[in-house]
Amino acid sequence: MTVPITADAVFEDGWAPYLTERDRAVLAATSWAKQVPFGLGSRPFVVAVDLYYTALGLPRADILESVADWPSSCGAAGWEVVDRTAPFLQAARDAGVRVAYFHATPPDYGRWNRKPAPALQPKARAVNGNDIVAEVAPAAGDLVLEKIGPSCFFETPLDTILRAGGHDTLLVVGEATSGCVRSTVVDACSRGYRVGVVGDLCFDRFESSHWLSLFDLNQKYADVLTAEAAVEYFQAETRRGVA
Repeated sequence: MTVPITADAVFEDGWAPYLTERDRAVLAATSWAKQVPFGLGSRPFVVAVDLYYTALGLPRADILESVADWPSSCGAAGWEVVDRTAPFLQAARDAGVRVAYFHATPPDYGRWNRKPAPALQPKARAVNGNDIVAEVAPAAGDLVLEKIGPSCFFETPLDTILRAGGHDTLLVVGEATSGCVRSTVVDACSRGYRVGVVGDLCFDRFESSHWLSLFDLNQKYADVLTAEAAVEYFQAETRRGVA
C-alpha cells in the first residue's frame, strides 16, 4: 500500500529563492517535474543521521562563533533542529516505529571527508565530538550504528535490518542535508525503499545547500514533508495496526 503525502508549501517557499528563472521555466514546461507526491509505505523506520557534537558545537552559539572551535559545526540553526527532533523521535517510538542513529567512526578507522584532518577536528573538547547530543539521546530499543562513509547504507547492516523487519519506508532526519542525508536518501531509493525527508528536521552549514538539496531530493528520490505530517503518518499507520 502507498500512503499519499501532501507536499507542504513551507519547503517550496524555502527553496524558491535559490531557483533561477530558467529553473522555474523548465519546471513549468516539462512533464519531468514532479506532479504529485511519491507516497510512503506501510512499515516506516526512522534514520537519524549524524546528530553528534561535531556537527553542532558546544556550547550553543551562532555558526560563525561556533566554527572557531568546532570547524564542522552548523551552529544555532542545527541546535534549533535538534530541539524539534527530540519530540519527533519520541512520537515515532510511541507509535511503535523503530529509530536508528548513525554517527561517524573515529578518524582512525577511515576518513571519507577529503579535507585535511586538522581542518575538521574540534579545538575544544568539552565532549567527545562523535557522541550523539544529549538532547536526542537514544532510548531503550533504539539502534546506534557507526558508518564509515556519507551514506548510512555504506558498509553497515542497515539494509539487512530493514528487510528483516519488513520495513518499506525510511523517514530521514539529521545533517548535513546536502551530504550524509542526501547520500542516505539516494541509496535508500536505489534499494527500492520509499523515502520521506523530514525537511524541518534536517540542517546544513550552508543555507543554499540545504534548500537546493531538499528541492532536488523532493523532485527525484523522496517526499519532503514536515515533522507534523510525519507524526500524523506514524499515528495513522499505528491505528491501522501495521507500524
